[in-house]
Amino acid sequence: MASAIASKMGLSLRRKQAKTFNVQIATMDADMEFSCEVKWKGKDLFDRVCRTIGLRETWFFGLQYSVKDSVAWLKMDKKVLDHDMPKEEPIMLYFLAKFYPENAEEELVQDITQHLFFLQVKRKILEEEIYCPPEASVLLASYAVQAKYGDYDPNVHKPGFLAQEELLPKRVINLYQMTPEMWEERITACYAEHRGRTRDEAEMEYLKIAQDLEMYGVNYFFIRNKKGTNLLLGVDAVGLHIYDPDNKLTPKISFLWNEIRNISYSDKEFAIKPLDKKTNVFKFNSSKLRVNKLILQLCIGNHDLFMRRRRVDSLEVQQMKAQAREERARKQVDRQRLEREKQLREEAERVRDELERRLLQLQDEAHMANEALLRSEETADLLAEKAQIAEEEAKLLAQKAAEAEQEIQRVKVTAIRTEEERRLMEQKMLEAEMMALKMAEESERRAKEADQLKQDLHKARESERRAKNKLLEITSRSPYTVNTQPVNTPHQTQPGTQQNQPLPLSANAMPPDIPSFNFSTENLSFDFKDTDMKRLSMEIEKEKVEYMEKSKHLQVQLNELKTEIESLKLRERETPLDILHNENTEKGNSKQSNFKKLTLQSTKSRVACFEEL
Repeated sequence: MASAIASKMGLSLRRKQAKTFNVQIATMDADMEFSCEVKWKGKDLFDRVCRTIGLRETWFFGLQYSVKDSVAWLKMDKKVLDHDMPKEEPIMLYFLAKFYPENAEEELVQDITQHLFFLQVKRKILEEEIYCPPEASVLLASYAVQAKYGDYDPNVHKPGFLAQEELLPKRVINLYQMTPEMWEERITACYAEHRGRTRDEAEMEYLKIAQDLEMYGVNYFFIRNKKGTNLLLGVDAVGLHIYDPDNKLTPKISFLWNEIRNISYSDKEFAIKPLDKKTNVFKFNSSKLRVNKLILQLCIGNHDLFMRRRRVDSLEVQQMKAQAREERARKQVDRQRLEREKQLREEAERVRDELERRLLQLQDEAHMANEALLRSEETADLLAEKAQIAEEEAKLLAQKAAEAEQEIQRVKVTAIRTEEERRLMEQKMLEAEMMALKMAEESERRAKEADQLKQDLHKARESERRAKNKLLEITSRSPYTVNTQPVNTPHQTQPGTQQNQPLPLSANAMPPDIPSFNFSTENLSFDFKDTDMKRLSMEIEKEKVEYMEKSKHLQVQLNELKTEIESLKLRERETPLDILHNENTEKGNSKQSNFKKLTLQSTKSRVACFEEL
């Protein structure tokens, strides 16, 4: 009985488990896992992923899976488990861009869409699925660094901060005799010029440069025409292109989507019917039926998007673009506000540094005055001691002079009567008088010296008094109170963070030559009005007018980079694509110019040319 119940429970559990299956979705930004119902179709899973990441521009993307030696895309109207894919759980699928825009700046509306394209294109360039010349690789790397690290700060972004970053294709690194430090130096030099660009702006600049690369957005397939010639078919946003198998950069023939009426395949044969009724259907063969299915999917999707771009936007797209414009306007206002706050903070820091410098200067002056005072006191003590000694010597000389005078008087009174005694006495008197005169002169000299010492002592004490007054003036002066607190921004102060509590920077405490700064957040309100939107539209038009000038500047920048590193190139390491790119550059050929030349011919002549290849 118990075994029967257990078997029933196990059977019901297996039935319950069989109703769902696990799928792992890898995007360019993160990995996700979903529990899906068995009945779910490709669209159910795709919509679930899009809602999870907040993506609304769903028409560019798809879910890709690996099958044998190729890849395929999940069909929206087919059950997930009915696809020819490995059923081991979790089933691995990749959320990738399936179709590329003609103009990323005009077509990509959401930030998440732009970010996913940026990551995918960057990976394809680094993995060399898209050929990128060396000079463009350095410039793209600098925009990738700007998108990740923000504005360049030499105090933060010191040499070696890019050592662990993968920024350049290995082909480019091997092509030049340059160390990683030399590459970092050139990338950093370009990175420093992008100051002020946000992450979204840097990623868009990256895509604007990348979309001009010859292999951008092109899916290549090996085909054969009626004559059995091996060729490459390229499918992208603007049409179909026929390449030589050894040259993926320059197509031999191109057809716009608006020149194609119908596309179909039967087994391995693919047929394309041009819009021109006088032109025959041209056919080619692929290696596998699965490849034909993939080509047809890409052709239909790219054709639909091509025609959609040339029609008026749907209501949904118009709403998305309006919301995007408003969001960009809000971000612009926030960016300007943050920039103002940053300038005020930098100015406050500059004032603080200036006040600190002046405080240190005053402290040095006070120290020097104190030392001068000590020296004056020592000099005054020494002069006072010398004056006292001179005064005592003068007193002693005066006493000796008095004694000599008494001796003269005594000699005069006791003069002997005899002539000889008188002469002797006169001689002694003369000698005594001479001695008294000398004593008087010496006494006078000593008195003058004592007077001079008294004057020096008076001057020393006056100097001491002035030094004391100056020190008192410095120490009693009102100090400048410095506010080292930077202007707070919404993302700077974290809860629980301990900070110093500096005194506020008072306008009254600051000297008259230093301006005071008052910043009120009440002036930061912004109302979206029609005039603002008109102004934004006028700015967009102005940017379009300046586009050519920016393109010229970009070309000049690329040429400068190429010139800088050209002397370090190892010619023997050039790949065939490098050689082809150099030839196109020397001839002045670009992706756009080649495409214009090819489409100048009639559809009929191009079809005939394809069949004759």
